[in-house]
Amino acid sequence: MSEYQVPKVWKWEDENENKTGNRPTAGSRFEKTLPIGKAPFQLYSLGTPNGIKATIMFEELKEAGVTEAEYDLYLINIGEGDQFGSDFVAINPNSKIPAMFDQSVTPRVDLFESGSILVYLAEKFGHFLPKEIHKRTEVMNWLFWQIGSGPYVGGGFGHFFNYAPEKIEYAIDRFTMETKRQLDLLDQTLAKRSYIAGDEYTIADIAIWSWYGRLALDKLYAGSYEFLNMEEYTHVLEWAQRINERPGVQKGLNADYQSID
Repeated sequence: MSEYQVPKVWKWEDENENKTGNRPTAGSRFEKTLPIGKAPFQLYSLGTPNGIKATIMFEELKEAGVTEAEYDLYLINIGEGDQFGSDFVAINPNSKIPAMFDQSVTPRVDLFESGSILVYLAEKFGHFLPKEIHKRTEVMNWLFWQIGSGPYVGGGFGHFFNYAPEKIEYAIDRFTMETKRQLDLLDQTLAKRSYIAGDEYTIADIAIWSWYGRLALDKLYAGSYEFLNMEEYTHVLEWAQRINERPGVQKGLNADYQSID
């Protein structure tokens, strides 16, 4: 295989092949009206690590007795390009799941980015985000850590280990190194506390578990548990299993999606 020669100006070569995937341009590609139910919240998502953050949060709120946290859930098939429909892009111009809106207020509130959704719901209903400044800040520290670190696991390690059309040693080594560093950080943190941000379950746990907990439980990439030697992260494994057993988490993982067609 010849060495890749970097051109002076990059040009997209997949224009005639990639009909539903990413392009170097943003915006909607076709007109698509999304269904709107009667629940206060309308969530358009998919069961990916980012997508399950929202359904877990809703189900955890309901488990906590928040009766106003009812939502209608619709499937956005990113493999089919649903995220590029006009109504979805109107909610999330970045064309990524999850996206939702709160129609319990007028005018409605549109939300995108999983971290923003978690904070909005936590603040609206007063659950899973402490009000005391030190505890709240620690939760926000870890929430933003996940938002910044997650792409190294998904778009980095997961892509090159599991999805890339060819195995590239340099790329796999680079992102495996960083993924294991992050797991070690979590393991050291969880050796000193019950949950990510302290002694109580928060949106930081929801956000981080959806990626790192699922990875620790061997639910993301085939063969990664052994490859990453996951058994050495004993505190992460214990935490991941404990979170996995929460009723709200299980309901969030098994939520029923309605079709948008």
